[in-house]
Amino acid sequence: MSILNLIIFAALLFVLFSIYNKTQKLGITVFIALLLGLAGGALLQIFYEKSIIDTTLDWINLVGGGYVRLLQMIVMPLVFISILSAITRLNQVQSLGKISFSVLAILLVTTAIAAAIGIALVYLFDLSAEGLVAGERELAAQARVDGRVGQVSNLSVPAMLVSFIPRNPFAELTGANPTSIISTVIFSAFLGIAALSLGKEDKSLGERIAQGVETLNKLVMRLVRFVIRLTPYGVFALMIKMGATSQWADIVKLGNFIVASYIAIILMFLVHGILLFVVKINPIDYYKKVMPTLSFAFSSRSSAATLPLNIETQTNKLNNNSTIANFSATLGATIGQNGCAGIYPAMLAVMVAPTVGIDPFSFQYILTLILVVTISSFGIAGVGGGATFAAIVVLSSLDLPLALVGLLISVEPLIDMGRTALNVNGSMIAGTISNKLLTKNTSI
Repeated sequence: MSILNLIIFAALLFVLFSIYNKTQKLGITVFIALLLGLAGGALLQIFYEKSIIDTTLDWINLVGGGYVRLLQMIVMPLVFISILSAITRLNQVQSLGKISFSVLAILLVTTAIAAAIGIALVYLFDLSAEGLVAGERELAAQARVDGRVGQVSNLSVPAMLVSFIPRNPFAELTGANPTSIISTVIFSAFLGIAALSLGKEDKSLGERIAQGVETLNKLVMRLVRFVIRLTPYGVFALMIKMGATSQWADIVKLGNFIVASYIAIILMFLVHGILLFVVKINPIDYYKKVMPTLSFAFSSRSSAATLPLNIETQTNKLNNNSTIANFSATLGATIGQNGCAGIYPAMLAVMVAPTVGIDPFSFQYILTLILVVTISSFGIAGVGGGATFAAIVVLSSLDLPLALVGLLISVEPLIDMGRTALNVNGSMIAGTISNKLLTKNTSI
């Protein structure tokens, strides 16, 4: 039966290939792959016993797992060259400070708002971690979490900030440390500033450096596009695995948490629209232009994989300055993620607090939580593991028990799709608003 399942899987991969070749619309093809994958995974779970499912998924994971490994392969080169290329295109170093401040401020402010919304939804839905029972999947997930807690739980905020500064940039480019992505951003920024300084002293040398960086940027972006074209097939395989292994009873049991999470995500999209309206940008036009990119982010569940589409959308559709687009897209993938670093850890911290006798809705606790979530959002992408490790950082900072982090693992993939789309939108909002505020009076 496993062979028959694999033949059907291969046939459906060919169908997706044909759809993409015919339409040339990646977002639509990815969405079709998502639906087919969920349906296929559900059918596997309904009609086959566990041994056949496991054997089938082992082979299907060649596509899904291989796609994930390719995404991991391109993250560090993409982050490195995006920042370096953006800085070498600046006309003056002073512009770097203005762009960085504007983008970071918007990312952090929106993360704080996201945390506040998450807290409000926990209150409205009366959610609590009390009474949650850890099943086999949750215990296994918790064991994986416990194995990496030491990487982040013992760091104070000052120590965490210092850890971002790379001691060995070449090691950071391999992703060797929990904070490698942010460390790579810092190294790239300093290297770009050095390039600008050389360009002032020797214009011809500066032009050669800029030309070399731009050539490398085009090479890396072409590699990224090769990987992105594989997304429908990777998403299809990953969704089959999720559909075949998800405990649907757990999803139903945690339905309130799922609903509350998505309401919080939708409210943050509305907040983003309000911020655009405040700076006199039409939110409706904006969302029409960015919807394909958000659909891709939703389907792929990867902010890193969405980076080139993010930058392309900002520059070609939103007409943002290319330097601002590169900065906001790259920093937004590492800092101030509204969904993974804002909503989720805030919700979990409020749900966990009553288990140790803390009033989660006291003014002091809420204020402290929002501050901790905002500051901790600097390191989330660096520690790997997304929202789960964002929760570890926040709960550790508040001295809350980490034993409950893995209890929501059953519904993580389902919620993560919406969170990823929100993360990507937050970075595009930061770029669009910064472009509106800075390009009028700043020479970039």
